Amino acid sequence: MLRIHFTAEDLSRTRLADRPDPLWEITASLHRLQSRAGRWAYAAWYRDARAAIATEQLGVIVRTLLFPLFPRATYFPDFLTPAQAGHGLRSGLDAILDTPPARVRQEIGLLAQVRNVPSEMYRLADDDLRADLVTALRKYHDAAIAPYDDRMQARVDAEFAHRGRDLLRGGAEGLLGGLGPAMRWKAPVLEVEYVRGVDRDLYLDGRGLLLIPSYFCWQKPVSVADPDLPPVLLYPLEPAGRAARPDPSDAPLSALLGRTRAAVLLAVTHGATNSEIARAVSVSAANASHHTTVLRDAGLIASHRHANTVLHTLTPLGASLLRLPGRDRRVTLQDS
Repeated sequence: MLRIHFTAEDLSRTRLADRPDPLWEITASLHRLQSRAGRWAYAAWYRDARAAIATEQLGVIVRTLLFPLFPRATYFPDFLTPAQAGHGLRSGLDAILDTPPARVRQEIGLLAQVRNVPSEMYRLADDDLRADLVTALRKYHDAAIAPYDDRMQARVDAEFAHRGRDLLRGGAEGLLGGLGPAMRWKAPVLEVEYVRGVDRDLYLDGRGLLLIPSYFCWQKPVSVADPDLPPVLLYPLEPAGRAARPDPSDAPLSALLGRTRAAVLLAVTHGATNSEIARAVSVSAANASHHTTVLRDAGLIASHRHANTVLHTLTPLGASLLRLPGRDRRVTLQDS
């Protein structure tokens, strides 16, 4: 169990990432490759990733370098998931290159306490060897992660919209209270089901918490081990396979609106922009705009412009059509 302790200042500084963190996704995806747990949810990715790894001749690097560094264990080195990766893969890899050698040796030593570590792993403290690691991570990302970038972003977009509404309705405590089932908000503590064998407390001490929704994280959230690092919590989105299964209402909805337009309406469930809809439904932005215009004219969605962005939300009629009994029927948004 991980217990994260919040102050009032921490609640005001709690944030939600609006895009996948590439190095955390590399980490979680490598864990998926090392386990059968949840493989049903990632069956298509698992097949594609193995084929890409074979095609790019990365098998030896993955088995001998990446698996030992990113084990499914109670610990893996924190320098592999730097905060800078939130700005993109290049920034994250540059941060790995810039890690002080003493820190690399220390964290490899901590890893050796929970797993057998080849002695050559300590050589990652050398700049040249760490550059080789960065090259391996980039190649693995290009082969196994990049082809799924749009799907990952679409899932994060939907999560961001959903949790954003929780935040608007209930503040930070509303956001934290809706993260379950592996996380339970018992003010002022967020209780997190964690890796077996780990029981610890994390005191934020006014730094706040960055919540990072993850495509490849499975069931249990993950955090950094060093309490002095910027606090983050990587948490799983709904399993990909389960999210991809059709909702019972999809068939009649598709018959009424057409498959693509029904998918667009579903994408607007928690609020979405044209670009987010385009990613979610795999259509062009212009096509998404056409469908939202039709749905707006039919009174099923409302559109609100802010600067150069238009946010689409369901009207009560649209919510009723989607058969969402738990949705707030008091919504009274009108077309702008």
